Amino acid sequence: MVETSTPHGNRRLPSRWSPWRWLIVLVVFSATGMMTGCADVFFSTLDAVHAARDLSETPDIMFDENHALSLDVYAPKMADKAPIVVFFYGGSWEGGKRRWYRFVGEALASNGVIVVIPDYRKYPKVKFPAFMQDAALAVEWTRDHAAQFGGDAKKIFMMGHSAGGHIAALLATDARYLKAVDMVPRDLAGIIGLAGAYDFLPYVENEAEIFGNTPRGRHDSQPVNFVSGDEPPMLLLQGANDSEVEPRNAESLAAKLLAVHEPVTLKIYPDVGHSRILLAFSRQFRTTIPTLADTLAFIRELSTTVEKNPEMH
Repeated sequence: MVETSTPHGNRRLPSRWSPWRWLIVLVVFSATGMMTGCADVFFSTLDAVHAARDLSETPDIMFDENHALSLDVYAPKMADKAPIVVFFYGGSWEGGKRRWYRFVGEALASNGVIVVIPDYRKYPKVKFPAFMQDAALAVEWTRDHAAQFGGDAKKIFMMGHSAGGHIAALLATDARYLKAVDMVPRDLAGIIGLAGAYDFLPYVENEAEIFGNTPRGRHDSQPVNFVSGDEPPMLLLQGANDSEVEPRNAESLAAKLLAVHEPVTLKIYPDVGHSRILLAFSRQFRTTIPTLADTLAFIRELSTTVEKNPEMH
């Protein structure tokens, strides 16, 4: 299913938020080389105005002692067999910190969804596929600890933005990574991709160094090359005006999935670029694009399907 969504009649943000909008669009997500201190200040401010009630936040849980990788969990306080989202943030496989995305965790947890946000190793410290292996370990940890936070291990979704969308999609298409942790892609309830990189050849910038400029590296880095018909349902959300990860990425993956009769919904938001699609999870920007509403609808529909078919996983 392919849709073009109009973001609430192209409503503009209230004028009191316009400085935030320009700061984010022009600075925060425009370059992965942004100074860490500036990003820390910005995201801490964003999270401060996004405080949520009736939520449990459990930070700094180590899931990979060998590489000192940790994750944060956001959960409704009264969660009982709730769906779970493992969120992989973006940053061109080079930057980012899990704590910056507290606003994503709180937005979903406020609506009954447990959220796990892990860190993963990045270039230049590592190259592909090291961060894929990290991501698989985070999903394994989530499965093994779901009940501890009131979650249902049969309702695990993966979601990612930009490079994080690539990680989520490749975990769901190239079964080797989940196989290493005794899982298969269809153990997952669904995938939500936000402006993800799924079909991004030819390489640009550092991608040749990250993935390897060899036939194998070019092949193995692209989620579209692994679609087989064994994938979980996918929701692909994309901005029509995204010049960083162009819409052809989502369109190509959707076409591959449809060709093997896999359930996929592609929604392209007019007049939306690369950052707004994620920032719409924050309270300040939520009225501009239905990213949160579309994500919740997808999770709720598939969670209900799992409940009706307990043997499906």
